[in-house]
Order: sequence, then structure tokens, then C-alpha cells
Amino acid sequence: MEEVQDIVIVGAGIAGLTTSLGLHKLGIRSLVLESSGSLRITGFALAIWTNGWKALDAVGIGDSLRQQHKQIYWNLSTSTISGVQTAAMSFDAKGKHGDHEFHCVNRKLLLEALAKELPSGTIRFSSKVVSIEISGFHKLVHLADGTILKTKVLIGCDGVNSVVAKWLGFKAPTFTGRASIRGCVNFKSNHGFEPKFFQFFGKGFRSGFLPYNDTGVYWFLGTSEDKVREDDPIKMKQFVLSKLGNVYVPDEIKAIVENTELDSIISSLLRYRHPWELLWGNINKDNVCVAGDALHPMTPHLGQGGCAALEDGVVLARCLAGALLKEQCEETKGKGDREREEYKRIEVGLKKYAKERRWRSIELISTAYFIGFVQQGNGQVTTFLRDNILPAFLARLQLKRANFDYGKLKIS
Repeated sequence: MEEVQDIVIVGAGIAGLTTSLGLHKLGIRSLVLESSGSLRITGFALAIWTNGWKALDAVGIGDSLRQQHKQIYWNLSTSTISGVQTAAMSFDAKGKHGDHEFHCVNRKLLLEALAKELPSGTIRFSSKVVSIEISGFHKLVHLADGTILKTKVLIGCDGVNSVVAKWLGFKAPTFTGRASIRGCVNFKSNHGFEPKFFQFFGKGFRSGFLPYNDTGVYWFLGTSEDKVREDDPIKMKQFVLSKLGNVYVPDEIKAIVENTELDSIISSLLRYRHPWELLWGNINKDNVCVAGDALHPMTPHLGQGGCAALEDGVVLARCLAGALLKEQCEETKGKGDREREEYKRIEVGLKKYAKERRWRSIELISTAYFIGFVQQGNGQVTTFLRDNILPAFLARLQLKRANFDYGKLKIS
């Protein structure tokens, strides 16, 4: 069975839903395919910096999310070896494009807020893409259930294992040799933690704890040890507690992990795309492109993965709408000519998107990898730099990368 759709977006994650909502705000409908049976909330929470809030405001859900999440005002770094606080950086500062803003946001609430604003039927669950085929000015998207979608535009927002990115020629993301265990705990009453980002650094690992509202706290631990590859949440929890038990970390921080339910703990290997792949790789080809983790998988040390996906969504919606809403040439009369002209305009719009996102993606991937290398290094030099010289520099670098102007949603 063949079904015709103007725009097909693969993946109902942050990038996919933001792109779809951005297009909807500009008067263009799209279909979002999600392979799982419901919205995926893997990861529990994520950092949203100034640039991410700009995108959320652009699609109209910024204020509602702000009301549900505490703003984080301080970044405190402490050495787990000496127990000495190595840096205290305020996020209450002004940037080139306005005041800085940082919140830890519940991923489920974010995805639900994006999905809620979309027209009914926009998201189609249990729709796994298995292959892509060229058909004239269209692409044929083959689903596991036998459905074939014929589309004018195909956008891959399907994560690090993206089928669309593979079709464009990208290699699978590279394993960094590190992994991250993440968890989220919801206390029955006020947890009492101040709106601060508490980070602890030691040899080979980094841990962090930050509240996202009065009762919820998100935590993570990064390590280079293979033990975290265990899928058993009991073993993951024991591993984290053993690591924290051997270093200087306050008891109230350890209690956060102890109070975390087993179904609220996950482990994942950290992967990233080599920056140079984006120099010559095809972010777009014909009427196909990628966004989010399908484009720029990066390590979490910069806290910009979700924000970059939000940026992608706004820029892509703007560039694509600019192509689709452009007036047809009056001299174009035949159906074939009209299709050819529209195809060319779509191709130009996606090229514009790729041009805007290429260097930004390279910058974020490179910075995230550099910060992770320093923060989780085992050597004496990296340990000295991390504990004595670089903490304040790295915190300022995070603010600098969040201070980025990628334009508005509206079409110029």
C-alpha cells in the first residue's frame, strides 16, 4: 500500500517534534514516524541552556516548561580526591543575545509538551523505517509493516543509529571508550537541594547532581570502566554507589542514588561523530536531510545535545518553509514542471539548512569531546589541569557555546 505525504520526519524525539511543530507554526503539515509504541523518554532529564530556551519560545512552549522546572543559578565543581571545591561559576550572567538561562528539564515533560501542540494524527507510532528508495522527485519510505510512504521531503531525526543518516553515507558513530549511568529520583516531599549544579571530578569519572523541581533530582556518573555495560539496574546501582563510596562525596548526594528506583536507572555507551565527517559528509542530499543525534551525536559533557536538536528544528523548519511557501513561477504550467521546480526549491532550502548547521555542529561535537577528555582523564597532567586551572574556563566555555544566535522561526 502506497501513501502520499508531503513531509515525512523519522523519529519523534526532540529534533523530530521540534521540526514538526516549527513547520506547523508556519502553516505546513508533516507526518512524524516513531518506531516505538509511545514517546521515548530514555535519559530521564537533560540540560536546557539559553539557546535551547530560545527555540522552545519560538515554538510556543517555553513558558509552560519554565513553570515546571527550577532555574539553575550556580555550577559548583568539587574534587573527589581532595574534597576541595575547585570552582563556583554563576549562570546569572548576560550574554551577547540576552541573559543566560539554564534549567534541568524532565525529558518526558518536554516531549509531551511538544507533542501536545501538534495536530491530531501528526505522530504515527509503531512505524519502523526499514529502507529508502528514490522515485523520481520523491522518496519512497518503506516501513516494517509493509506500508510505503511517498514523500516530497524526508527528514531523519532517528538518533545515533539513524537509517536516514546511513542512506546519506554517514558511518555509525564512534565509541569514546567511556559510558554514562543516569538516574532520576522523585522524593515524596521537598528534597531541599538548592538550584545548583553539583559536579564531582576524580580519576576517570565525573558525576553530577541537579534538581529539576522541588521533588525531582537528576544524577549521572561517567566512567571509562567496562562494568557499566551491565544491563542489570541492580548491578548499575551497586556500581555507582561503590564508586561514590570510594571518593569524597557528601552523604546527602549518595542518598540520592540510594533512593533511586531501579526502573529509573539506565546505562549507555558514549558515542560521537568525528567532526571531520561533517566537513565532507552529506547533511542533505536531494530532498533528504538529517537533524538531532542523527546529524551530530556528541558526548554529554557540554550539555548541548538536546539544545542542538532544538536549534536544528527551528532552523530546518524555517529553511524548509521558505522553500515550500515560495510562489510558483507563473510560466510553470505542466505538472512535471511544477514538481521539478518544487523539488529544486526544496533542495535549495535543505542546502541552506545544512550550511547553517555544519560548522555549528562541528563546534559543539569538538567542544563536548574536549571537555570530556579533560574532565574524565586519568593522567597526572589532566588531573592537575582539571582540579587547579580549567574548572572556571570550562564553565565559561559552556556559557559561550550556549550564547549563539541561529535566527528566528519566521521566514524572512
